Amino acid sequence: MTISSPASPPASPNPAPTPLGAKADKDTVRRHNLSLVLRAVHDEGEITRAQVAARVGLTRAAVSSLVEQLLEGGFLAESGKTFSGQAGRPGTVLKVARTGAAGLGIEINIDYVTVCVVDLGGTDRVRLTEHLDNRGTPPADVFRRVARIAVRAVESAAEQQLQLVGVQLGLPGLVSGGTVRQAPNLGWSRVAVEGLFAQALAALLPGRPALPVSADNEANLAALAELWFGADRTVRSFLHLSGEVGIGGALVIDGQLLRGAHGFAGEIGHVVAQADGPLCRCGARGCLEQYAGQPALLRSAGIDENAGVPGVADLERRAEAGDRAALGALRTAGEKLGLVLSGAVNLIDPEAVVLGGIYRGLARWLMPVIEAELDERVVSGLWPAGSRRLRPSSLSGDAARGAAALVVRDVLADPAAYAQRLSSRQG
Repeated sequence: MTISSPASPPASPNPAPTPLGAKADKDTVRRHNLSLVLRAVHDEGEITRAQVAARVGLTRAAVSSLVEQLLEGGFLAESGKTFSGQAGRPGTVLKVARTGAAGLGIEINIDYVTVCVVDLGGTDRVRLTEHLDNRGTPPADVFRRVARIAVRAVESAAEQQLQLVGVQLGLPGLVSGGTVRQAPNLGWSRVAVEGLFAQALAALLPGRPALPVSADNEANLAALAELWFGADRTVRSFLHLSGEVGIGGALVIDGQLLRGAHGFAGEIGHVVAQADGPLCRCGARGCLEQYAGQPALLRSAGIDENAGVPGVADLERRAEAGDRAALGALRTAGEKLGLVLSGAVNLIDPEAVVLGGIYRGLARWLMPVIEAELDERVVSGLWPAGSRRLRPSSLSGDAARGAAALVVRDVLADPAAYAQRLSSRQG
């Protein structure tokens, strides 16, 4: 006799619905619509009220009311009249204000620091770069000297009637929850970067309201700068390489960063290019950085690997002159980059691969070698030489600008919240 186990109870035909949250009230709807109108003006650059209404799908009366609130809050400015060629009164042109809310972006890299202030329209208003060797320096010391550079940017912004609303740090390593989990080329591990920098900045700006500080991987921020300010903004899915002392990578898919399950996606510099290769600072062997990172390139070309930016400029001069060691170093780097990139392209199928950092200036020598590898190894057949899918990054974007613009995006997403914070500070 067979004894059957008790049958499992049937699944409920009507499982409990997922909570959807509170119903939007009038205030919530208006805040959303304020953002909608502000972003429409931001995206177009110049636009009339009637054109805003057509774009966002609101009535002209509603748009006029929202515009007046944004004008009063200092988010928008009026700029002359425009004629449509049709009967009726000319429309007043709206622009994003050049004063008021702005973001502070800071890229802290191995051998330099760049500080950038971006206004609400995305314009780069302040830029300071200092070449500093941050390797092996205690994080607190690094942040103290970075804060001194940042204060100069804060003062310059104030002179231009810009009100900084936050700080975004860009760092070369694994960044999560305000902490650098690991930055091998800096020698940092588990450093609470947001808190350390906030303290360093507050110490130099006594009596002023503290600015909120956030942190992210510098390659992610450089990719956002390319997305928002690059020469071809129709490309919404791409892999961005940031060539520096290390090699950072970032994936943008359908206009959004692909961060991975833990926020660490894009560490392409530590993809193995040769299993028995040289030891990397991360502890593994044969990482891409050991063939195509800045020190490896300079060393292979017979240049001091710690020469930094002057060393890269020297490498370019030698390549221009046909120096065999320089050209050989670039060829080796290009081959290893092409090998690793072909695997990435086969895996994620991006529209483009963008070469940033030092690779932008070295692109004329690297790109033909990389393209040959992509042509041979990418199975789709969409990456032959001359396809223009492999390209240098735009001159108009870098990690510091992407960081500052990310701060500004929060204001665009909820201008009412920013106005409330500003009012409470002034009160």
